[in-house]
Amino acid sequence: MDVQEVRKLDAYLKKVFGNTRIRVVPRPKKDDSAEVYIGEEFIGVLFVDDEDDDRSYNFQMAILETDLDEI
Repeated sequence: MDVQEVRKLDAYLKKVFGNTRIRVVPRPKKDDSAEVYIGEEFIGVLFVDDEDDDRSYNFQMAILETDLDEI
């Protein structure tokens, strides 16, 4: 992902989730994904899918059982 693509994804996620604290950050030494944060907390990874010349993005977020205990 280039810088412009990361910026577009950042703006999109902020709009969709209504949260200006979301940040999309390029991953060091990886060009097929970016990290997603809310504030300083890591929440998941965005992966690029280029199959069949139809570019899309997959957001992967793990939710730990211990996180649910905090609610």
